[in-house]
This record gives sequence, C-alpha cells and structure tokens, in this order.
Amino acid sequence: MRKYIVKRVLISVVILFFVAFIIYALMRCLPTSYIESVARQRSMAPGSKSYEEWLAQLSAQYNMDKGIITGFFGWFWTFLKGDFGDSWKWTVPVIEKFNDVIWISFIMGAVSFFFELIIAIPLGVVAATHQNTRLDYSISVVALAGISFPTFFFASLLKLVFSVKLGWFDLYGLVGRNYNQLDTWGQILDKAHHLVLPIVTLVVISFGSLMRYTRTNMLEVLNADYIRTARAKGLSERKVIYHHAFRNTLIPIVTIVGGSLPGLFSGALITETLFGINGIGFVSYQSMVGGDIPFSMFYMVFLAVLTLLGNLLADILYAVVDPRVRIA
Repeated sequence: MRKYIVKRVLISVVILFFVAFIIYALMRCLPTSYIESVARQRSMAPGSKSYEEWLAQLSAQYNMDKGIITGFFGWFWTFLKGDFGDSWKWTVPVIEKFNDVIWISFIMGAVSFFFELIIAIPLGVVAATHQNTRLDYSISVVALAGISFPTFFFASLLKLVFSVKLGWFDLYGLVGRNYNQLDTWGQILDKAHHLVLPIVTLVVISFGSLMRYTRTNMLEVLNADYIRTARAKGLSERKVIYHHAFRNTLIPIVTIVGGSLPGLFSGALITETLFGINGIGFVSYQSMVGGDIPFSMFYMVFLAVLTLLGNLLADILYAVVDPRVRIA
C-alpha cells in the first residue's frame, strides 16, 4: 500500500505540472484587458507614471511580457515557493482573499454533502428493496423533482415562502443587522441561521442523483448470484441486504465520495449569488470575469490538487470497503 501511494503521488505531481501549464496557457489567452484598465486608471492619478510605464510594470510583475512557456516556468517557480502574488481585482494578496471566502463555502458544501449522504443513500436502499411499489415510486418522484429543479427557481421559491411570506429568514446576506452586538455564540448561531436556506437548496438539488445512483447499483447487486445463494441458505433478509448487498453497493459510491472533495471547496456560484453570500464560488467568478489571473490561477490549480487527492482517496477506500481488492 505504501509503495502504491508513493507511486500515485509521484504520478499526480507530473499530472499537476501539465494541468497547471494548460491552465496558465488558457488564462494567458483570455480576451481580457484588465491589465490595460488598471494601468489606465493608475496613470490618471495626479503625479502618476504614464500609461505605458504602468502597463510595462504590471506585465513584468506577472510575466505577461514574456512568452507562455517562459512565463509559466517563472510563475510555477514562485508558486512552489508559496508566493501566489497579489490579486489584481481585490488588491490584496491572493492567499488572504482566498482565506477570507473559502471557509464559508466549505462549511456550506460540507454540511450539505453530509445531509446528502444520510438522505440519499438510505432512500436509495429503501427504493431498491421495495422495487416497483408505491414507496419506490414516491421516492423516485421526489428525487427526480430535486434533479429537475433549477437552482435559481428552487432558491427563489424558498425565499418567497420562508423569507417574504413567513419572515423566518433574511432575504440576503450572511449576518443579521444586530450581528456586531451579539456575543461569540450568538454570532455563530446568527450565521448558521442565515445558512439554512442555502444549505437546503444545495441538498435538494443534489441528493436526487446520488439516490438514483444508489438505487441502480443496489438493484444490480440484489440480482447477483451470490445474493440468491445467501437467501437460499436461509439468511435473514436484513442480513442479506445490509451485510452482503449494501457493502458491495458502497464500492461505486466511494467513487462519488472521493470525487466530491473538490466540490466541498469549489463553492456554489448560483446559490451564493442568490443569497448574497460572498463565498469562493462568487469571488472566483468575479475574478475570472475581471481578468484576475493571479487569483484565478491559484484557485484552479487548487481545485486540480483536490481532484488528484480525491481520486487517490477513492482508490485507497476501495480496499477498505471491499477486502477482495488487493493492491500489488
């Protein structure tokens, strides 16, 4: 196992290098003039340098005056040293802006993913074990409804009912009007209260696909020969389902769980925008629209690292959930 992990880590480093180069090349080819806009704004200040001087300084600062390959190696070397540069749009160090917005998105993603697992997987198992019954049809209808709801529609519906009609939640924002007057525990509860509707939105629109996936794999396992053999030996239906069938159903689900790691940090652009939450999804979108190459590069490479870690985690978990899996 140790040799396998070391080998996979080394392969992941090579993959990350080429992924970072592709991202850098694409970012350099973006049809944006943000550097020119910044240079023009700074040149208008009293006693400032000329537009050409500002443009040359900004281009040299981020290797924009060099070729893509030369510029990439210069950027990659500074990246490895932990120097991620300053955000062009937010005018603060990239890592500082990232730390300010990533954790609220992570909390939203982690909590919603937790509820998605504890809701979708049991419902998928129940639907599979009650195939073609009213219970199965009811669960499938609810799951398909969640999949079919557009995020903006369902979020707007929640806001209309619980914010406008009932007045239980604020329409926008992460904190209430009296946030600064609350103690530490009160501030935590205030933020948690404002995250209820965004988390409900994320859970409802995402649990349906995992439920359907669980149901499909559970049905496939229940029709396997070894399940018929277990039933023929007189084992209880509960032991057949939860000891034999469900354990093998977990194997493909592990792939989804491992692949969900980047999603915990990628944010939810539409949800964060509709509820006025300044998370990483909204900030990264604004950075890309504004041509903020330093922040966009850091964020996309960060997601690439998480994707590689998620794949490695999924492969390791295969051996945990299925003893038959052996890594040579």
